[in-house]
Amino acid sequence: MESPRLGDLPAPPPGRTGWPWTEASTPLPPTMANGAPWPRVTVVTPSYNQAKYVEATLRSILLQGYPNLEYLVMDGGSRDGSVEIIKKYAPWLAHWVSERDGGQSAAVNNGLRLGTGTFAAWVNSDDMLERDALTNHATRAGFQPETVYVGDCVYINERDEPQFVHRGRVHSFEDLLRAYTVWRTDDRRGHIVQPEVLFPLELALKVGGLNAANHRTMDYELWGRLFLAGAAFVYTHVRFAMFRVHSEQKTSQMFETAESLVATARRLLADCSTLSPSTRQEIERELEAHEERAWRDTGRLARLGLPWWLVAKLRGMHSRVRSRITGGVS
Repeated sequence: MESPRLGDLPAPPPGRTGWPWTEASTPLPPTMANGAPWPRVTVVTPSYNQAKYVEATLRSILLQGYPNLEYLVMDGGSRDGSVEIIKKYAPWLAHWVSERDGGQSAAVNNGLRLGTGTFAAWVNSDDMLERDALTNHATRAGFQPETVYVGDCVYINERDEPQFVHRGRVHSFEDLLRAYTVWRTDDRRGHIVQPEVLFPLELALKVGGLNAANHRTMDYELWGRLFLAGAAFVYTHVRFAMFRVHSEQKTSQMFETAESLVATARRLLADCSTLSPSTRQEIERELEAHEERAWRDTGRLARLGLPWWLVAKLRGMHSRVRSRITGGVS
């Protein structure tokens, strides 16, 4: 499906200007230089009660100017006005649905299985693609089989204001598992940000897609499965995505996310037979250090080094006392 032009889409809300409201990407020619069609790119957006951001997401993908785009929106039964927004853009969607699902991972899987693209991306309903993301990728990086492409990602806040540009440092399966020295998401920032990735769709489905039981680090697990399947990871240095930081997202629950990442890494490590015993021990120590650091960042009691069960008990007592004082209002 060819991307719509700016004038084809509904008018932006009052006061919204710039990308992706009053600006569009530079369109590619209908075919490649050799006359062949551009590889089909499938984009999946899982959505649930993100009416505040979802329209920007939809427009950022539809306005890519890419001649062979397939866009699917999998809404989990939103009740906040998201469905009404999605309906406005339905004529340009390959598929959309709004119904209860098994969560974000299941929704993405459903979209990927319906997709027919050679490559795929998944962009959550509070994130966006950068202007000219697919145009720049197609003309600078291309589309090699069995290759996972990792672009640059601009972190933005709730007001769409850029904060910084991220570029990952994960180049191997071992890098992925080194949670403390490579993956960490603080000042080291070696991690891969999910919307900055363009991956081969058939291979992703072959390795099982997302783990539907993993609700926090399913992207991390998919990258691990793709590494184990022999995919090459290539950094394009193309500004590809915009990742929104806000208080309601799951990644803001840092300790729970760290716990999930460590458990996922251990599953991946168990499925790998090529790492030496000494490397496996080093990785296990890193995973323990990553989890310990995340735990200490949860508050003063944890930083004092008290046992987790005692901290949890004291926090529970504090919550009950606070609830009694405030009449149940926290």
